[in-house]
Amino acid sequence: MARVLVYYAHPGHNHSHANRALAKIAGAVKGISFVDLYSEYPRFKIDIEREQQRLLDHDVIVFQFPMFWYSTPALIKEWEDLVLEHGFAYGANGDKLAGKRLLLAITAAGPADAYQPDGYQKNPVRTFLKPLEQTAALCQMTFLPPYLLFSSLSAPTDGKLDTHAANYRRLLEAIRDDRLDITDLISRDLIRGDELPVREEA
Repeated sequence: MARVLVYYAHPGHNHSHANRALAKIAGAVKGISFVDLYSEYPRFKIDIEREQQRLLDHDVIVFQFPMFWYSTPALIKEWEDLVLEHGFAYGANGDKLAGKRLLLAITAAGPADAYQPDGYQKNPVRTFLKPLEQTAALCQMTFLPPYLLFSSLSAPTDGKLDTHAANYRRLLEAIRDDRLDITDLISRDLIRGDELPVREEA
């Protein structure tokens, strides 16, 4: 079994519908460590040693968050700046995260067709995630395609959230149980919940 750590970051958790539901799912998956960063560090006073130990203790790191201005909520950036130190995550002797996997579970308010060259965002969603993808590369981690819920504001009322949440649980369980075909997965642009390359249990 893979040791999975889910970092959840939403500064407006109490006002969220989509992320609050997804966080509830992630926190309930047996055998997975779940950390609510804004609850744990409301004043941004990050415990670097504790966070580095958490990374060492897990094989797969998941960041779940809403996309804010084409990036992460501020606390994730602060976490990156402090926790991913030279000599730990990169640079001379900085190989402590080598071989681990990084997955982003993201919600975006806009529809999927907005993230096209002819859409109003002018770029594919992966373009906005390049800094995180390159961070994973610098840390010698495997960057998995993001699991993304588009049109997240309407998802709670149109039925898409329930399906997305159920597939999120299935994805996390498959990662935990080492049942994902990683070679197939990393060839994809995004993870589709209804097309997970999952090996069924014997």
